Amino acid sequence: MNNDKKNQSLFLKVIPYLDRYGILILLLLMVLALHIMQPDVFLSWRNVTNVFKQISWQSMLALGVFMVIVTAGIDLSVGSIMMLSLMILAIVAKAGMPWYVVILVPMLAGLLCGMFNGLGITLLRMPHPFIMTLGTLYIFRGVGNLISGGVPISGFTDEVRYVGHGRIDLTWLGLEESQYLPVSLVLIAIVYFIFWVFLNHSKMGKWIYAIGGNPNAARASGINVNKILVIVYSLCGFLSGIGALILAGRADSGYPNAGLQSELDAIAACIIGGASFFGGRGTVLGVFAGVMIMGILRNGLNLMDVSAFWQQVLIGSIIVIAVYIDVLRKDFGTRK
Repeated sequence: MNNDKKNQSLFLKVIPYLDRYGILILLLLMVLALHIMQPDVFLSWRNVTNVFKQISWQSMLALGVFMVIVTAGIDLSVGSIMMLSLMILAIVAKAGMPWYVVILVPMLAGLLCGMFNGLGITLLRMPHPFIMTLGTLYIFRGVGNLISGGVPISGFTDEVRYVGHGRIDLTWLGLEESQYLPVSLVLIAIVYFIFWVFLNHSKMGKWIYAIGGNPNAARASGINVNKILVIVYSLCGFLSGIGALILAGRADSGYPNAGLQSELDAIAACIIGGASFFGGRGTVLGVFAGVMIMGILRNGLNLMDVSAFWQQVLIGSIIVIAVYIDVLRKDFGTRK
């Protein structure tokens, strides 16, 4: 009996550490396992930079979706917002506008699309954001195809492509020319740091978590819930616009299939990273870890020549497990 109590006590002590650092431990274990299976390739500079380039635009979508999930909402339209922003960028670039205008346009377009979502959810009193964003998933992608004629538009200037394609030379550190730093990685670090500060060290960030924890209590405490929700969905769209800018540099093209089903990857990264569908929970670092886990998993499985179909099965299984852990975590918190 005493042993059972000791084991239970030890279990209760371990849970908070697993809750806080479990995702990072999982990420490290994955890196170690894939390095053992692919010792000459996986941790090579070329492959590591490839992973960061592959997750660059996806990380922006995941960060935006994370803020929405913290409010106990969902945004199914982020992939379509990115596609529409990308097509607008391509059209403006093709019209010969200055490069700084071309760079700003997708972010503005994404912001307006996100604001449309937020206003629709609040003003139309949608029963759940799922309904509004499911509708705009089709609306934004349809508009993107209408304005572009459903055909790719390619050929951007070097300035426009720099964010997604540019390299920072590290030869001054004694490294080889092939050992460069992608500009998109630096952008990820800057954006994630800004939003980490915003969510953890600002009043509005605390209000966002409060709304997800208990919207009725948030209203009772004087928080303008509808206003905050519009801001959150607007920022989510803005980040999708940044994703479009990065993708434009990587692909040197605006194309109709851009971001297809990427909203599912963004949601998956958030849940794997510890965000809760129940709202009020999750961290920016956890989201980045979730994006990295999905990127590393796909990269490692590709290196091992694993079928894309098996990759879908594995990623889907991880999502189900992550949600189940979230349910157990909520049940444990209730019992405690």
